Amino acid sequence: MDGIIVVNKEKGYTSRDVVNIISKVYNTKKVGHTGTLDPLAEGVLIVCLNKALKVSEFITSSIKEYEAVVVLGIETDTLDIDGNIVYESNNKVTVDMINDVLDKYVGNIKQEVPLYSAVKVNGKKLYQYAREKQEVVLPIKDVTIYNLELVGDLFSYSNKTAFKIKCRVSKGCYIRSLIRDIGRSLSTYATMLSLCRIKQGDVSIKQACLIDDIKKGKNKVYKIDEIIKLNKVVVPSNLLSKVKNGAVVDSFFDEKRVFVTDSDYNIIAIYEKINDNGKCRVVKMINNA
Repeated sequence: MDGIIVVNKEKGYTSRDVVNIISKVYNTKKVGHTGTLDPLAEGVLIVCLNKALKVSEFITSSIKEYEAVVVLGIETDTLDIDGNIVYESNNKVTVDMINDVLDKYVGNIKQEVPLYSAVKVNGKKLYQYAREKQEVVLPIKDVTIYNLELVGDLFSYSNKTAFKIKCRVSKGCYIRSLIRDIGRSLSTYATMLSLCRIKQGDVSIKQACLIDDIKKGKNKVYKIDEIIKLNKVVVPSNLLSKVKNGAVVDSFFDEKRVFVTDSDYNIIAIYEKINDNGKCRVVKMINNA
């Protein structure tokens, strides 16, 4: 079975848990997800099976959309509600203040990676430094916030002010870190109460199935071209052998990048034009049998 499963991950499961479940259900070790969700988080987790793993990088790099609930007045060591409180503040915050701060974060920003994450420094994962109580300089990453907005009204959570945000962000953006920075910009502290990834690239949570559906065999397995939106172009017969070998050939399509298929519309590879020199090259071989 080759294809892609869109999972609506529930709280309590790690992304690795989901991969292991799918691996067992489909009896294959060739399974991988395209973007980690923390155990606290819910929502879209895209999982590739067998030959679909060859195109996972094209899904991983896509823009992601989230909804998150923010609690003001506290900051935890993990930057989410499951952590230990390390800072507290009773400073008052208004809707106007929140909107002003959110606007300032839209665009290209620098973001400090959370200590409790799997990012490696000197070959060691950051959360290992945290567990061993070792000092480490947290990496700074360049990320892009395409959209960031307040959703609904402020509300109360455990005698603290809380609110929901919706955002579209680039690959590698940590919403926990974004929330921490928003809190500090409001002259208070903030931590993440909940997080749901509602979209990754063109894939919506509406397309996702629950883990229980997968265990019962009630889920859909999407074809590669149902998830990655590229036109399909049949390779001319005189170029078929070269394309199957991943050779650079004369361009035979108009778009920048396409799925190349045989005459039966079986996808062979992803090809792209090489600037304007009339040639095209392989980006990824998928099925050259």
